[in-house]
Amino acid sequence: MIEILGILVSLDLFKVMFCCDLSKCHGACCVEGDAGAPVNIDEVAELEEAYEVVKDELPQKAQEIIENEGVVYPDRDGELVTQIINGKDCVFVKYDNISLDGGKTRGPRCALCAIDGAFRQGKFHWQKPISCALYPVRLAKIGDTVGVNVHKWDVCEPARQLGKKLQLPVYKFLKDPLIQRFGKEWYDEVCIAAEELKKAGYLD
Repeated sequence: MIEILGILVSLDLFKVMFCCDLSKCHGACCVEGDAGAPVNIDEVAELEEAYEVVKDELPQKAQEIIENEGVVYPDRDGELVTQIINGKDCVFVKYDNISLDGGKTRGPRCALCAIDGAFRQGKFHWQKPISCALYPVRLAKIGDTVGVNVHKWDVCEPARQLGKKLQLPVYKFLKDPLIQRFGKEWYDEVCIAAEELKKAGYLD
């Protein structure tokens, strides 16, 4: 790892190529795993407000869980995560068919974030939890600082393959959410670090 403005950064941020490919993964990251998406305490109110906007798009079971148990729950480590359905789907998932050729034909059902959809349509001011926006980056507390790691999940193999094809490293794919979380000055330093690492032969 290297330190950038007080943040510890894994070299995987520069080495791993990544670009989401919904035509291949069908939104598996929103339905696989044994817990919901990590949530900051200050994001709970946003999720509650978002629910009122998107609830009609959610499955009945999701609505029942949210209204009876809330939008989040503590996982086995005591961290807040979004509620899930039957140990899988995030309660904010909606399903839709994805276009595979510019809208002419429809592909298989894809798990999409209802909150993200509302944001893109101008119906809500907030896009989604930062942990979702940052994926495949995962943040970890390391002593008094934050560690930036890249999670390598098998369901995201299509994203790594597409990233390799496009030669798009994680730090470039996640430019906007990284700036949202750490600021433009920090991201600019990440870009400088990438150039220095490349010159030194660490990214070959």
